[in-house]
This record gives sequence, C-alpha cells and structure tokens, in this order.
Amino acid sequence: MLETTGRMFLGTTSRVIVTTILAFVIAVNGSRRLGAFDIVFDPSNYSQNLLTAARTLEQINNQIRSLQNQAQSLLNQSKNLASLPTSVVGQLTSTIDQMNTLIGQAKNLSFDVQKTQQDFERIYPRQYATAVSSDKMVQDATSRWDNSYDGLKQSLTLQSAIVGSLDQDGQTLRTLMANSSAAAGSLQAQQSGNELLALQIKQSLQAQALMATQARADTLRAAEQQASSAAAKERFNRFIGDGHAYTSGK
Repeated sequence: MLETTGRMFLGTTSRVIVTTILAFVIAVNGSRRLGAFDIVFDPSNYSQNLLTAARTLEQINNQIRSLQNQAQSLLNQSKNLASLPTSVVGQLTSTIDQMNTLIGQAKNLSFDVQKTQQDFERIYPRQYATAVSSDKMVQDATSRWDNSYDGLKQSLTLQSAIVGSLDQDGQTLRTLMANSSAAAGSLQAQQSGNELLALQIKQSLQAQALMATQARADTLRAAEQQASSAAAKERFNRFIGDGHAYTSGK
C-alpha cells in the first residue's frame, strides 16, 4: 500500500510540473505582443528559466524516489515483524503433557528418588531375617510381581502413545516445512525454525521417556528375581532347620 501511494504521488506531481512548464512556455510566447508594443524575447533568460524548472522537477523526483524507498523499507520491516499465521506449539505441548501424564501414572514404585529408595529397600531386601514371617515374604512376593506387571504395562502404554503420534508428527512436519517455505520475513522464518526444533525436542523427550519406562520395567523384573531368590533361600533354610531332625539316633 505504501509503495502504491508513492507511485501515485510521483505520477501526479510529475504531471503538475510538466503542466506548469508548458503554461510558462505558452505564457512567454503568447505575451510577446501586448497592446501596441512588441516585447523582446530573451532566449538566454528563457533557457535559464526552463533549466531552473527542469532542475526543480529533478529535485522533486529525487524526493519522491526517496519517499518510495522509505515506503519500501517500512514495508520490508512490516514483513520482518509479521508472525506466523498458524502455530503448532500448542499441539506439541499437548503431546508432551500427555506423555508426562502417562509417566506420572506409575504405580507402586514411582519415579520419585526418595520414595523409590524407601520402597525398594522394603520390598526388595538383600536377605530375609529369621524373624520375618512366611506370610510377610508371600506378601512381598505379591507386591514385587505387581510392580513388574505395572512396569511392563506402563512401558507398553507409552510405546503405543508414541507410535500413535507418528502420523501426527508427520503432518506437523509437513505444516512446518510449508510455513518455512512461505515465510514472508525474518520473524516468520525464525519462528518456523524454532517450531521445527521444538518438534525434534519433543520426539527426543518421547524417546527418553520410552527408554526410562522400558529400563524401569527391566529393572523391576531383575529385582523381583533377585528378591525371590533371597526369599527362596530363607524358606529353604527354615525348611532344613539346624539339621538335627535328620540326624540318625544311636
């Protein structure tokens, strides 16, 4: 709009100046005869006046071109400050929130450091003391099995969520590439680059979350086997006793 206005101004001003010069020339030629007296035509003065008018027109043209350049500069600045018409930040944030919610649904042994240490020492002991009842060992074994089951279930659930978002990520990538190609200014190009980076970070976070839940499930299974071995050893010792019951009497 600024560029169009500058061009209109240039065309109108030029026509006005040309019209003024022609009127000046006609007035000079037409006034050579006034009443009964002849007016002497001075070519030098006429040329000087015409040159002055031409220089004035050139100055005005330069001013108009300067205004046009300023208008174009303002137009470029407005493009550089134009933000993207669409954004996928909300969509990426929603997916990350969903992933965090799935991770937060960890049952029994959570991802909290202090609570995990306390629960692990209680449910997965290195060895069982003789004072621990058989019922307590059975209860701990049941808790360990539940933890392993929930760990595997959470890992599979997160895997399904990530795989389910692959099609959406593909569409998001196509949208971001289209926005990047059609970027009108530096701000739009920068925003497109930032959102492409956000998509990459989101996928990296998903991969890290999947690795964490998978490693948690594997660790729970290994810890279950270790604790079960300790419990089995204690039960065996209790079954054998001190060996006197199996000593043949004399």
